[in-house]
Amino acid sequence: MEISEKVSIFAPMKLLRCLILVLTLGLGLPLMAQGGVVSLVKKVGTLIDSMSVKGVDRRYIDAPEKPWQLILKGNVSQTIVSMHTQGSMYGEEYSAHPHLKTTPAQYLGFWAGYRGYGFGYTVNVGGDKGSYLTFGATGGAFGINVRIHSFDNRNPTLDLATDLIAEDDKEDWSEVQLVDPIHVNTVIADGYYLFNGKRFSYAAAYDQSVIQKRSAGSLMAGLMYNYTHIDYASDLNGDIIYMMDGLGRVKLWQGSVGVGYAYNWVPVRGLLVNVMAMPMLTFVNKLKAYAYATNVEELMEDPYFWDPDVSDEEWDKWFYDSLRIKPLGDQTYNSGISIGFDARMSVTYNLGRYFINAYGQFNNIRYHHNSTHGYLNDWFINASIGIRL
Repeated sequence: MEISEKVSIFAPMKLLRCLILVLTLGLGLPLMAQGGVVSLVKKVGTLIDSMSVKGVDRRYIDAPEKPWQLILKGNVSQTIVSMHTQGSMYGEEYSAHPHLKTTPAQYLGFWAGYRGYGFGYTVNVGGDKGSYLTFGATGGAFGINVRIHSFDNRNPTLDLATDLIAEDDKEDWSEVQLVDPIHVNTVIADGYYLFNGKRFSYAAAYDQSVIQKRSAGSLMAGLMYNYTHIDYASDLNGDIIYMMDGLGRVKLWQGSVGVGYAYNWVPVRGLLVNVMAMPMLTFVNKLKAYAYATNVEELMEDPYFWDPDVSDEEWDKWFYDSLRIKPLGDQTYNSGISIGFDARMSVTYNLGRYFINAYGQFNNIRYHHNSTHGYLNDWFINASIGIRL
């Protein structure tokens, strides 16, 4: 009883002391943190400033006085995923060539960076339904870029070479409208090293963090990582999966190395034209294939499937309501060494604090396993206008 009375007497005093302590810390810590953060940011900025011009020939490369780049970007891109598979149906051999070829899509977004270190985001405004997220870090002799692209597509083209389908009907298969779209996610990360970073700048052509004053070229070594996930595994796509010999999902991991050449041409002051080409040797080429069983053959044995009196609308409803797939498992394949290609071109015009730029990039990546093989072509053209702050 005595203890409870003492607690009731001293509790308000302890609470008051706690409140005073919390308020003191709450007011003091932000000021201390703010000073620490500001100091840290200044130190990091000074370090990046020195790195951007360290070891370079200032007659060829110069760093703008304003370190920040704020860029408004417009982007046109296209992804082509081509697969080829062979199989048999009722004793007849067939080969399927589904091409997931998106219509050129338009994106609009921004890039913000400090001396070449920054990120960008663009969203789709036309074409496929998707988005891009990019990260970049460029120095005097090195650079790292990451591009993440996600999109859906309902209109892959399909070429079937088989006697099971009449020639007049094959054209109907060439353009497929999927009820459930194909989902594609790609991650492309590339890094490079310049052997002539003293006089040649990759950053001047692709993020405008520095300025190339005279023409120069450089041999360059590059590394590239690619991850691609193609997924069309759903009941509504059971017929496509059947035609693909049970293949419904594909995950692809690739690591490549290459040696190429890049050249910066400065015909007049302020204008820069860059061309880069690099063959890539893919030494890591792993593919994970997901197999599915379908009930397509069972549906084909149903008299309703061949009934000529059934309307197209009735047949479609019956068929797609009846389609089912069942996962059978997955298997990982190592495809071995393959050859790819990375090519880029850029045009930049600097006008004081302002600049305009247009550049394009093309990547070709190949894969294969057993009776299925294919390639991924990915290209984009980017136009931008920016200001240095």
